[in-house]
Amino acid sequence: MTDRPSLPPFTAETAAIKVRAAEDAWNGRDPAKVALAYTEDSRWRNRNEFLTGRAEIEAFLTRKWQREHDYRLIKELWAFTENRIAVRFAYEWHDDSGQWWRSYGNENWEFAESGHMALRFASINDLEITQDERLFHWPQGRRPDDRPGLSGLGL
Repeated sequence: MTDRPSLPPFTAETAAIKVRAAEDAWNGRDPAKVALAYTEDSRWRNRNEFLTGRAEIEAFLTRKWQREHDYRLIKELWAFTENRIAVRFAYEWHDDSGQWWRSYGNENWEFAESGHMALRFASINDLEITQDERLFHWPQGRRPDDRPGLSGLGL
């Protein structure tokens, strides 16, 4: 993730590329690799947690993916400006008891000139779902290009 896929100022095309690159990285579930997409002093609000810097981001992601099993994520571009992107997302996962969840949310991102994310504000809600209600069926890792996004799934 040291080679930024697109830099600000964003266009519709480069913002969409940035969003898909973030989705792909998070679906890879490698906290150290994902953390490299953020500035050294990046600030986050994720639900009720406030993080600063790559080390805290990496520790957070490590904890997250230890408890959120079979995690699969879809992100969709909502809006953009010169160095900001708004995203809506949903991901499915199950806990240690086997209960499945779909977590929905919105993120606001602000980027440094380097293309690294400097600010990330995430609001997330969790919905209990059954195994039969799951919509994200693909092998662990990157969502295949032929799988629909959020709008295509009616989410």
